[in-house]
Amino acid sequence: MPEAPPAARPAQRTRYLADLTPLRRSADFRRLWAGNTVSWVGQQMTALAVSLQVYAITGSTFSVGLVGLCSLVPLIAAGLYGGAVADTVDRRTLGLASASGATLLSVVLAAAALLDLRQVWLLYTVVALQSVCFAMNSPARSAMIPKLLPPEQLPAANALTSLTTNLGLMGGPMLGGAVVGLWGFQAAYLIDVVSFAFALYAMWRLPSMRPEKDGGRPGQGRASVRGGLRFLVTRPNLRITFLADLAAMVLAQPRALFPAIAGLWYGGDTKTVGLLVAAPAVGAVLGGLFSGWLGRIHRHGLAVLLSVGAWGTAVTVFGLSRNLWLGLFFLGLAGCADSISAVFRTTMLQAATPDDMRGRLQGVFIVVVAGGPRLGDFLAGSAADLASPTWAVVGGGLACVAATALIAAQWRNFARYDARSPQP
Repeated sequence: MPEAPPAARPAQRTRYLADLTPLRRSADFRRLWAGNTVSWVGQQMTALAVSLQVYAITGSTFSVGLVGLCSLVPLIAAGLYGGAVADTVDRRTLGLASASGATLLSVVLAAAALLDLRQVWLLYTVVALQSVCFAMNSPARSAMIPKLLPPEQLPAANALTSLTTNLGLMGGPMLGGAVVGLWGFQAAYLIDVVSFAFALYAMWRLPSMRPEKDGGRPGQGRASVRGGLRFLVTRPNLRITFLADLAAMVLAQPRALFPAIAGLWYGGDTKTVGLLVAAPAVGAVLGGLFSGWLGRIHRHGLAVLLSVGAWGTAVTVFGLSRNLWLGLFFLGLAGCADSISAVFRTTMLQAATPDDMRGRLQGVFIVVVAGGPRLGDFLAGSAADLASPTWAVVGGGLACVAATALIAAQWRNFARYDARSPQP
């Protein structure tokens, strides 16, 4: 057989690698994506630095655990209201204000570290306020994307965002640990301050982003949380994207069991726990790197169901494996499936939601994404105590697959959802 022409082989490879078209076509999206990527790494550095500083002050792992609680509760509480605000005011202005607030809070952390103010309550307060800023910023930023790109480029844009999010979750803590070890807590916080400058510049360069009703008319009046929830309840395709994610994250979330699994199944130690924690993130990153094919998929509902089912299947097989590398492989597959599901669920929310509702539905998205895995941790830990880790993991994976099949059978139109004619 004759070889493919040299010019054809690179083109063939680009069909499967991450699609960079949104970065080439839209300067606004390119700046927003780059600014968010840099600032996200800085935020992950700060998150680790705060945990390390709390432990250095108190010597208590319980006190470190409270950092997560101080972050989670305001995020869930403010998520819905952040979405309502994003549907009421200019989203560019809201993005600038919330990012500026987060920047000032990082300045407070840096100043406290430089002055050696060993006050844990101050760290808890700053972490809680940072979560509020994030809950205001994220719905506004996500609601902007459909205004910057045509609908056919949304899957590629969301895949790029997912890729950098997972890279930040992997690299930010490692970089933060190195910076704290070399130059102290204040260095990590100051780097975070500088990183926010990129996000602020990207927001500042955007045009006005006021919510619009059908026909391009500016939205009038205050957007209510109740109105957004009422809209979601009456729109089956959008509602099922949340149900599908909850089926995966609540029923089949093995993360809380990794410390027990490392010793009981593999005879490992904390290093083994680290590998188990990292495996889904590695799979998600690889899924983002090879996401070029996602833009050619139009049946987004079916893709969500298949990827959530794949998550549950991979978790089930992981629960049956007793070889560490095989277990890591299936955790990586689960992470890849989750990243694909997230791309299509986010795209459906952006494309099928009216502009004046996008902020509120993105607020619901934050609540589900933040709260679902925590509820899943509680469910898995409880099931493992009542039975065993094996029963909890395998049973959870099978429950996820069964729930996905039930969703597909109950709402058959969801699998027929076509991105070329998005219907909420």
